[in-house]
Amino acid sequence: MEKTRVCVIINPVSGTESKKNIPEEVASAFDQTQFDVIIRITGYPGHATEIAKQAVKNRFAYVLTVGGDGTVNEVAKALVNTDTVLGIIPFGSGNGLARDLRISIDSEKAIQTILEGNVRTIDYGSANGHIFFCTCGVGFDAFISDKFAEEKKRGPLGYVRNIVEGVVEFRSEEYEITHDGGTLNERAFLLTCANASQYGNEVYIAPGADMEDGKMNVSILKPLNPNEIPQTTLQLFTRNIDKNSKMISLLTSNLIIRRKKPGILHVDGEPVNTEKDIEVKIFHKGLKVLAPKQVEEKPLKERENIFTAITRWINV
Repeated sequence: MEKTRVCVIINPVSGTESKKNIPEEVASAFDQTQFDVIIRITGYPGHATEIAKQAVKNRFAYVLTVGGDGTVNEVAKALVNTDTVLGIIPFGSGNGLARDLRISIDSEKAIQTILEGNVRTIDYGSANGHIFFCTCGVGFDAFISDKFAEEKKRGPLGYVRNIVEGVVEFRSEEYEITHDGGTLNERAFLLTCANASQYGNEVYIAPGADMEDGKMNVSILKPLNPNEIPQTTLQLFTRNIDKNSKMISLLTSNLIIRRKKPGILHVDGEPVNTEKDIEVKIFHKGLKVLAPKQVEEKPLKERENIFTAITRWINV
């Protein structure tokens, strides 16, 4: 009987936790009479994509990624529109896709989800050819992703600190936005195209987003006054940003963003330089991923520590 082939791709530098026990933990979890597990360690940016492409070529059934959102993106974009299934063991600072799929950030529980074998087929997006699975965008979130990329220590507090500090120096831009229903012109603080509901770190920019509906939720937040920043920040963490009076929400399959000059675009939290015009598309059910069957909302009380942290940073 031929064994099921599993490739495990580990990014040794993502996140803040050590991964030295992960190879043994993953390998021992699989029944060696049924599975052939190989483990690969990434050595440079883009290496995970190369390994994943080779795994697809060699007809591996599963490719498991151990790392953060950047590593997940590198691996997943090599698996789109193939029969190879993605598994995620989150070890990043944000873990946006894992959190939205309700994959535990505890490695033992994440491995258990993989072993349960439930496959969901989700959408993915493309912005000027850059593939994303959670969000892409321009404006303040792209500005923050550029700053956050330089952080030595990541996590919710670093993210909130960059938000608070970045507001002072950031300047909103004018955008022409063409979607399935027409065109509008807006000066925006941020413009986010969301396949998933959050950026990561439980920061929800599009609470109603559904990764299996063939659409993107576009969140256009108009310029904010300084006194509106604390409430807006809390709304991002409490899934209430869509109730903000400065928010315009669109649901579309295609989007063209026109701005006055080239600049930063973030793709799943990673900053990239791109042209002044950006074409964003959603591709329906293009990625197979191992994830829990039940999608249960996380109790609000479990996020109280984050609220406390936000309040502390806002009051500094």
